[in-house]
Amino acid sequence: MNDVTLAPAQTARDRSAVRLLVLDPDEGVRRTCSFSELPALLDPGDLLVLNDAATLPASLRAQLGPIPLELRLASASPRGYWAVLFGPGSWRQRTEDRPPPPLVRAGTVLRLATMEAEILAVDPRSPRLVELRFSLEGGAWWKALYAEGRPIQYAYHRDPLALWSVQNSYGARPVAFEMPSAGRAFTLATFLALRRRGIELAWLTHAAGLSSTGDPALDRRLPLPEQFEVPAATSSKVARAQARGKRVLAVGTSVVRALESSARLGRAAGITELRLGPADRRTVVTDLLTGMHVPGESHYELLHTFAAPERLALANVRAAQEGLLSHEFGDLTLILRKSAARRAA
Repeated sequence: MNDVTLAPAQTARDRSAVRLLVLDPDEGVRRTCSFSELPALLDPGDLLVLNDAATLPASLRAQLGPIPLELRLASASPRGYWAVLFGPGSWRQRTEDRPPPPLVRAGTVLRLATMEAEILAVDPRSPRLVELRFSLEGGAWWKALYAEGRPIQYAYHRDPLALWSVQNSYGARPVAFEMPSAGRAFTLATFLALRRRGIELAWLTHAAGLSSTGDPALDRRLPLPEQFEVPAATSSKVARAQARGKRVLAVGTSVVRALESSARLGRAAGITELRLGPADRRTVVTDLLTGMHVPGESHYELLHTFAAPERLALANVRAAQEGLLSHEFGDLTLILRKSAARRAA
């Protein structure tokens, strides 16, 4: 069952087309439905927490002498950014088929269209992961980034992605390197329906990083350290939901990492290296709305804190049978335990 794979969405399809597989960790798959039915599956007073990070155009073309490269920004650093280097080619090739970049060292300067990037450090475990400092700062840097950059994209998409297509409707600060895609299906109509149902909403910011590099050793280290910030208002809403015995439902694995990191570190903001897996216990998040993930992904490992392996494996079988789609423009899984009120009904 662990060999089940899901077909990726080939285009940035309409948000209203998203389907929802509902998995009860105790009872198994309950059903598959339209995402629009989400409000009816929740109880008044439940809390949804969403990641409001907007997506950066984090793919940049560069030159090392005559050799064309691609930089994919992966995370912020105190001195600039960490980025993954790719050799010649484009997103139309699978990341694992891209040629490796030439070896670089600290002090190497890469040239972009309107600026330069100096390599400050090379990761000792992966020469493709480098820390960069750009020659522009402030407004000039942001102007150049949006002029030269484009969204990070993978070969399973047929057409080039526009930046707007990788934004959630409620995106705010541009700090995510890839879209926090579990929230993509939310529209104004969804939020109005949730409000009418009495569902509480809260927001945090988590700088979602790369989902794949094509380098198996580097992929095993994902997610890389990422910035998060949990506002005081969100912490208060979480505490209130917990006190009332209501669900705290994370919209996306980045929200899980932010809330659980904040609780573990005792800080509202910072850098998290938290990776959750079968041996870990959550202290904040009770339920999860997430994309369709498969074994081998760090996101899938996190799902094991919500449901047993056999439940997840059977859910993937069901998803494949029903033609559900994976990746950032795909369908969603709702891992949701029945509330006490619904168990009693």
